Amino acid sequence: MRTPSWIPVFYVGPAALIMVAACLYPVISAFHLGLFDWSMGTPWSEAKWVGIDNFISAFQQARVWSSLWTTLIFAAVCVSAEMVLGIALALALEKPVRGTAFFRTLFILPMMIAPIAVGLAWRYMFDAQFGLINAVLVVLNIPPQIWLADPTLAFAAIVIADIWQWTPFVFIMMVAALASVDGSVIEASRIDGANWFQMTFRIKLPMIMNVIAITLMMRLIDAFRVLEVIYVLTFGGPGDSTEILALHIYKTAFIGQQLGVAAAISVLLLIVVALLSWCALRLSNPLKNDR
Repeated sequence: MRTPSWIPVFYVGPAALIMVAACLYPVISAFHLGLFDWSMGTPWSEAKWVGIDNFISAFQQARVWSSLWTTLIFAAVCVSAEMVLGIALALALEKPVRGTAFFRTLFILPMMIAPIAVGLAWRYMFDAQFGLINAVLVVLNIPPQIWLADPTLAFAAIVIADIWQWTPFVFIMMVAALASVDGSVIEASRIDGANWFQMTFRIKLPMIMNVIAITLMMRLIDAFRVLEVIYVLTFGGPGDSTEILALHIYKTAFIGQQLGVAAAISVLLLIVVALLSWCALRLSNPLKNDR
């Protein structure tokens, strides 16, 4: 007996409606708030309708665009490095050898640490006087650096911290994907004389390209939303050299008390992330049907 087409909708529909509402409500609320001039601590009845003035102001602020540019560079560098390192580690620990379980556990520990704790740990490590990194540089006869006071070095510091924390996520995804590769295909390629390079780049990685694309999209989204580590590590400084867009939104809302402008900037951030996610899915098309 064929199942009526409405049965799956009946079971999935309520959960789907809840998920759609949970996703759309914050977006609609942010857009609605962006239409008002309202300061935190004052009654909503005193909010002043300004229309699209906040959105125009957001687009005209040079600091918004500089923060967006910093975010794009940060996301590009971090996600690229995390994807390469995560895939490389997964390939290195793909086969069960002595110590594999230990190293797999060790590699995923950074992802389990709270972002605030990660920021504090790296702040102490990058400390100019007592930091571990400068101590290592001294041992190597390299002059110690003022990491968090130099714009270039401070940006490198937040990149290193993010790569350290989130490469394990890529590693876990890649290990799971490689474990799902059909062993008969690998064995057939080995019998045909394929070497490691050919099996890796012509068989294994193409077969898990769907997982790679989804992982890439998830990391891009997370890279644009990162806040806590940079907040603790540099607070956007020195100057605004490490001020990503999420941190600028925080400062605008809670320090500048311009909640309407902050909401307008958050809508801009949402649009950028949505476009990047769409491009990643479009280029890779991980949900396409196998033919």
